[in-house]
Amino acid sequence: MSIVSKMSGLTRVLAIVAVLAVLVALVLVMLPGQDRKYLTASFPRTVSLYEGSDVRVLGVPVGQVESVTPSGTDVTVRMWYDAQYKIPADAQAVIISPAIVGDRFVQLTPVYEGGPVLERNATLTDRQTSTPLELDEIYQSIDDLAVALGPEGANSDGALTRLLDTTARNFAGQGEQFNQTIEDLGKLTGTLDNNKEELFGTVRQIERFVSALAKNDQTVRQFNESLAGAANMLEGERDDLAAALKNLGVAMQQVTSFVRENRDSLSENIEGLQVISKILVKQRDALSETLNVAPLALNNLFHTYNPATGTLDTRANIGENLAALENDPALVLCSILKQADASNRSCNLVRDALSALPRSAPLGSAEAQARTVDVEHIDRSLAGLVEVDR
Repeated sequence: MSIVSKMSGLTRVLAIVAVLAVLVALVLVMLPGQDRKYLTASFPRTVSLYEGSDVRVLGVPVGQVESVTPSGTDVTVRMWYDAQYKIPADAQAVIISPAIVGDRFVQLTPVYEGGPVLERNATLTDRQTSTPLELDEIYQSIDDLAVALGPEGANSDGALTRLLDTTARNFAGQGEQFNQTIEDLGKLTGTLDNNKEELFGTVRQIERFVSALAKNDQTVRQFNESLAGAANMLEGERDDLAAALKNLGVAMQQVTSFVRENRDSLSENIEGLQVISKILVKQRDALSETLNVAPLALNNLFHTYNPATGTLDTRANIGENLAALENDPALVLCSILKQADASNRSCNLVRDALSALPRSAPLGSAEAQARTVDVEHIDRSLAGLVEVDR
C-alpha cells in the first residue's frame, strides 16, 4: 500500500508539472514581447523620466525604459521595444510630456513605412533626440525678456517708454480701423487657406518660370543688353522721337477730322470695297490663273506689236476664215456641225436659212476696200498703251 501511495503522489506531481508547462507555453505563445530589441539614446536632460517609463509609437506602448544614467552633460537612456514592431533606421527619440505634472514617456518617430529598419542595440545621439521645453525655462525666458526691456536694458534712457507713448498717440482714435484691419487680415488668411492649392500652384509656376530664366541666363542677358542698347539709342534720338510723336499726334487729329467729316462717304466706299473683296474671294481661282498667265500674254503682246505701222503682227488665220465664211458660210458651218451630227439634216437646215439672207460685198472687192482705214491716220500708240515717236 505504501508503494501504491507513493506512485499516486508522484503521478500528481507529474500532472501538476505538465499543467504548469502547458501554461508557460501558452504564456510564451500569447505574449510576443519576449523577443526584445534594445536601443540607447542620449538626451540633454530627462526630467520626470524614470526606469519603467513607457516607450511608445503613435502613443501605443511598445516597450519600456530600462535605465536612466547621467553621463557628463548628457543623460544616457537604455530602453527596449518589442521586436515585432519595425522602427525605421532614421528614427528619432522624443520625450513627450502628456501633462505639466506627471510621468513622461519616450516616443519613437517617425512611423515605419518601408525601407531599412533600426538594428538591435542601436545608439541615437543627442542630434537624434529632443526634449520638451520645461516650465522653468519658459519663466526664465520671460524674465530675460522683461530685464532686456526694463530700465537696465532697452529702456535705460527711456527709449521704450517714448516708443510706447508715440505708438499710443499714433493709434489714438484708430481702434475701430485697427480692429477692421485685423478682421480683414483674418479674412485674407482664411481665403488663402481655402485657396492654398491654387496659391501653391501659382508659386510652382513662378518657380518654373524662374528656373527657365536661370537655364537661359545667357539669352536673358543678351536680351537685356539689346534692350539697353535700344534704350540708349532712343535716348540719343529723343528729340527726333518727340517730334515724330508730336507730328503723329497732329496727323491723327487730322485723320480723325477727315473721318468725322467724310463718315458717310467712307462707309459707302468700305461697303463697296467689301463687295469687291467678296468678288475677289469668289474668283480667286480665276484671278490666280490670270496672274500666272498674264505675264506670258503681255510678253507675247509686246513682241507682236509693230511700232512702225502701229499694228499687232499676228497670224491667227482670221482673214482666211473670214474670207471662207464670206464666200461660202454654209460650208464653214457645216464642217463644224458635222463634228456633232454626222447626218446632213443640220447642214441642210443651215443652207436653207443662209440662202434666204442678203449677201454683203465680198472681201477684196471695191466696196470692201473702200471701207479700209487710212494708214496715215493709224493710232500707233494703241490708245496710249505704248510710247511711239511722234
